[in-house]
Amino acid sequence: MTPELVTLHVWRIPRTAVPRALARMATHPARLRRMPGVRFAKLLGTGTGTGFGPGDTDLTRWAALVVWDSPAAAAGFDASPVGRSWARLARAGVQVELRPLTSRGEWSGRRPFGEPSGGPVAGPVLALTRARLRARRAVTFWRAIPPVAAALHGAPGLLARFGVGEAPLGWQGTVSVWRDAADLVAFAYRHPEHRAAITRTPTEGWYAEELFARFAVGDVVGDRTVLGWAAPAGDPETARGNA
Repeated sequence: MTPELVTLHVWRIPRTAVPRALARMATHPARLRRMPGVRFAKLLGTGTGTGFGPGDTDLTRWAALVVWDSPAAAAGFDASPVGRSWARLARAGVQVELRPLTSRGEWSGRRPFGEPSGGPVAGPVLALTRARLRARRAVTFWRAIPPVAAALHGAPGLLARFGVGEAPLGWQGTVSVWRDAADLVAFAYRHPEHRAAITRTPTEGWYAEELFARFAVGDVVGDRTVLGWAAPAGDPETARGNA
């Protein structure tokens, strides 16, 4: 069953608050999953998105990805103990509302976004990749990533990008936001560095588990700079919602 709503919450914290963030990462995942209306949830560390390797960690930015039964359930996040706790810690935050368009693969043995039917979408789209690396293939993977990361930096239509992960090593993921679906497709399937990485994936056997999903971006509420958003906040052609 495809969820009605997925939300991505991202917080920027002061460096002095890193120990408290790490403590929350140990205790909050179970509390988040027990919230009413939550189908699937992950608390995530982030990276800068420049290398997607073990040296890319950004300890001042943290995220939560939540799959909800309904928009009404999602509306309760900010008032929940988990939401309030991260808000107290953060110096800036943003929430992105997402509608699943496509999803393939699994995350922790589940298909969290169901089987979306896709369909046309106007405006920004978000791509989420997530993989659990095979330990014996991790070094090879990290060596292959720099050309892709460098190409992504200058990709036409890219609005924001950063790495995500459930653990510092071996649990890799990326979030990228694009001006529209055409820009995402152009990079994913036509850029030579990215195509080369896709071609190598089945032969290298990098992943023990992987997932790739695309979403239509709805409201963006809060400080977009937390995402590294490159577009002017008031530009109706590249962004919707409240900045």
